[in-house]
Amino acid sequence: MADNERMEKTIAALKESFNGIRTGRASASIFDRVRVDYYGQKSPLNQVATVSIPEARSVIVNPFDKSLITEIEKAILTADLGLNPSNDGKVIRIAIPPLTADRRKELIKQAKAMAENSRTSIRNIRRDGNEDLKKKQKAGEITEDDLKKMTDELQKTTDKFIAEIDSIYAAKEKEIME
Repeated sequence: MADNERMEKTIAALKESFNGIRTGRASASIFDRVRVDYYGQKSPLNQVATVSIPEARSVIVNPFDKSLITEIEKAILTADLGLNPSNDGKVIRIAIPPLTADRRKELIKQAKAMAENSRTSIRNIRRDGNEDLKKKQKAGEITEDDLKKMTDELQKTTDKFIAEIDSIYAAKEKEIME
């Protein structure tokens, strides 16, 4: 069913968005959206450097090409992650500051909004699916019983995906509060 595929993509997009939300712990995934200007081309950070996590609150970015160190530093600053990179000419060190209570609340609000947008997307996919089924029934392609059965099936799928969004959000909220 095409609806199922669209719902899967919505879940994947939510997970991707959540990876960009910084928590108090160091994680390489917070740099997924950082793009470095590499000879006029915007390249993902992980394609021009190694991102390692030596401790819970620090990150080391080791560029493959040492001449890129200032470009990488600039890209991290412009990514608006709230991090201050410092370089020693060879590697970039980034200390992950602990989150303040206000910042945690702000991040939870942001995550909640992302989760709600995903729930809305899932419901819109369900609505589109129901409309398609009604059109098929009017055109005589499916019977009224089939319509009822398929509508119920679509609702079960919708409920399953919304429950998945809720559990992903709950896990992210817990991670932010740690």
